[in-house]
Amino acid sequence: MMLGAFFWGGLADKVGRRQSLLICMSVNGFFAFLSSFVQGYGFFLLCRLLSGFGIGGSLPTAFSYFSEVLAREKRGEHLSWLCMFWMIGGIYASAMAWAIIPHYGWSFSMGSAYQFHSWRVFVIVCALPCVSAVVALTFMPESPRFLLEIGKHDEAWMILKQIHDTNMRARGQPEKVFTVQRIKTPKQIDELIEIDTDTGTWYRRGFVRIRTELYGIWVTFMKCFDYPVKENTIKLTIVWLSLSFGYYGLSVWFSDVIKHLQADEYALRVKSFNGENISNYHFNFTLENQIHKNGEFINDKFISMKFKAVVFQDSLFERCYFEDVTSLNTYFRNCTFIHTVFVNTDLEKYKFTDSEIINCTFRDQKVGCQMTFDDDYSAYWIYFVNFLGTLAVLPGNIVSALLMDKIGRLTMLGGSMVLSGISCFLLWFGTSESMMVGMLCVYNGLTISAWNSLDVVTVELYPTDKRSTGFGFLNALCKAAAVLGNLIFGSLVGITKAIPILLASAVLVCGGLVGLRLPDTRNQVLM
Repeated sequence: MMLGAFFWGGLADKVGRRQSLLICMSVNGFFAFLSSFVQGYGFFLLCRLLSGFGIGGSLPTAFSYFSEVLAREKRGEHLSWLCMFWMIGGIYASAMAWAIIPHYGWSFSMGSAYQFHSWRVFVIVCALPCVSAVVALTFMPESPRFLLEIGKHDEAWMILKQIHDTNMRARGQPEKVFTVQRIKTPKQIDELIEIDTDTGTWYRRGFVRIRTELYGIWVTFMKCFDYPVKENTIKLTIVWLSLSFGYYGLSVWFSDVIKHLQADEYALRVKSFNGENISNYHFNFTLENQIHKNGEFINDKFISMKFKAVVFQDSLFERCYFEDVTSLNTYFRNCTFIHTVFVNTDLEKYKFTDSEIINCTFRDQKVGCQMTFDDDYSAYWIYFVNFLGTLAVLPGNIVSALLMDKIGRLTMLGGSMVLSGISCFLLWFGTSESMMVGMLCVYNGLTISAWNSLDVVTVELYPTDKRSTGFGFLNALCKAAAVLGNLIFGSLVGITKAIPILLASAVLVCGGLVGLRLPDTRNQVLM
């Protein structure tokens, strides 16, 4: 997505918003569908990589495209409504994951060569909006402002006339005639001269065209650091980096914070057994959240049962029989097994830590992950937390859309980032799951207003010939900061929740203060 944002954003300033958006969404849709059917893990990752490369260009191109057909008075509001579809897509994805993935019965296989499980259905369902967007884009016109920028006045005039006539009919004034009093002077268009057009091979001509387009994208990108937009680019870079680092770093790992709280509470209820001596006993029930130390199990049977979070330590199993056993977070540490039989179990080697196995038999071992969502309630909890966090964005979206053109972009950007930083700091004092989830909802609701205002400010601060390139570059930095935030937060969240929360809070507040120094674009005509 990082590479795609930069490439497709730059291409949109060269070939047009609609064409760039159509191609990048087609790339995403094709490889997203393909990733649902491939069987190899490496091939699956390749498909997701190419799918992400395609979808990365959607944000900078779509915002530039939409902003250039909006009236100045309503531009901030309608761009904020566009931001709401980020939330709608998030709700759609989390709801579909919650509804589809746990249904393990939605699967089929063709021998051992082809497997199709419920998560693959989820991948297909997530690709459907992209396909719908591609179909809709085929009926959309190009941005008239872009057409004027490259000197195609006739095409721009026809599109503007169509917009005008549609608006006048909606206002009940169909008789009002579209007139143009002043038109922009066209800029000089750089012509692409291909080498050996007549005699050269097709791949040489293709190479020249690709090289020239990439060079043009790079030249436009470097202009984003020239006067008069250089200072704005630097400030926007700081704000994008800080908002992305704080938001993605905390949001992605928040489920793990909840899981650590659950694990701590779960550990407080653990049952410990020491020095047991059990012989000729038939176990056929579930053992959960237990620790057995220095035990002796002689001639016992463990049949049709589940082990959940069970640890056997320094124990002896002699002439025991395990059959149809499923385990979750279960380990045998420094144990001894003598003349023991394992039939149809998922007790793999890694579950026997520093254990000694003498004259034991393993038959018909279960292959693959045997965990189900019924066995691991926290899996449901992850989807539920993500769903609530995404849903909490709705009030923030509505407020930002209604107030964007009234209180101004900068007030909303700086205020939202500072308030979200404060709400993030308050997460430090969360002591229960419900309290943490409630604070997360408040945090997400405040942060979305900052995202919406930042998107609006970004498209308004760049001129038409650099708008998609500048937005694409900043969005690429956003992805880089998200990756960095994931790495840092992921390494710290298992140690303590204080450092990630304080780090995110400080970064958000600092970024908000820088955002207040940006130029006010509320009454500005697009350049």
